Amino acid sequence: MSNDIKIITHSRERDRLQKVATGDDYDSLLKRFLSSQDIKPKSRETYSWAMTQYFRWLAETGRGLQGLTPADIVSFKSHLLEKGLSQLTVSAYLTAVRQFYNWTEICLLYPNIARSVRAPRGKKGFKKMHLTASEAGELLEYLKTRSARDYALVNLILRTGLRTIEVSRADIGDITVKKGRRVLKVWGKGLNEKDNIVILNDPVWIPIRDYLEGRVENSDDQPLFVTDGKGHRGCRMSARLIQHTCKEAMRAIGLEGHEYSPHSLRHTTAVTILRSGGDWKDVQRVLRHSSPTVSQIYTASIEDEVHLEKNPEGLLDTAF
Repeated sequence: MSNDIKIITHSRERDRLQKVATGDDYDSLLKRFLSSQDIKPKSRETYSWAMTQYFRWLAETGRGLQGLTPADIVSFKSHLLEKGLSQLTVSAYLTAVRQFYNWTEICLLYPNIARSVRAPRGKKGFKKMHLTASEAGELLEYLKTRSARDYALVNLILRTGLRTIEVSRADIGDITVKKGRRVLKVWGKGLNEKDNIVILNDPVWIPIRDYLEGRVENSDDQPLFVTDGKGHRGCRMSARLIQHTCKEAMRAIGLEGHEYSPHSLRHTTAVTILRSGGDWKDVQRVLRHSSPTVSQIYTASIEDEVHLEKNPEGLLDTAF
């Protein structure tokens, strides 16, 4: 194809997209944008949802894609924060919007007006609470008499630090033996295959074994944890359902605040390792952090606990 033909073809495509955009046919524009992005399915879903919210906001405020400026993106950012969305969620929305305008700029549709808009900054560190040893014990005792599946599931997360998506992806056949130790192969966050492992010591393995022995289907190709509800019995538990199961169990023992979430269980794994004499390198190894910086953050939780327990401010109570 000659350069002249390429230019004409690109010009026609740009004109077609321009007509789509100015006609507020956002669905067609969004489909073209998403199809151009080399991203994972989960990220594609996030981009789709974020851009849908952005286009909806444009329509509600009487804006069109023509003639927008960086000030409009700042207004959208303020709108999201005023709705009460977390800074993490707002950042994800803005990432999608920036990628969208990067694409429109490459296609010579619109300039990248989102390039200079910054994501909201939050205080570094964990806002989720970890469980104390007694709270974790109470949680497991509560589940032990109620559900073999939920007990095995929560116990697995507490003792290995698995993410809910990693638990959802696990199959029975992923449990194997490596150098004399029983392990579970893990398909980690952002990865394409099961190339990590966690060790299943007896306190982790025995509840899983008991749960599997009570199941009708427990072949290697079956999910490790399955649903038990009517109409969906035997299906793989989704990450969302696992999160709901963990959250409901914590609520049942009185841990109801927003600071307690399924991530609190993973957080508890890290803090327990540190309190038991391990260091941040052990945390990085167990939680499979790609960066040691993330693992080192957990030491702040230990420092806060020591501060609360020792109460050095109390030394000043009778000093004056």
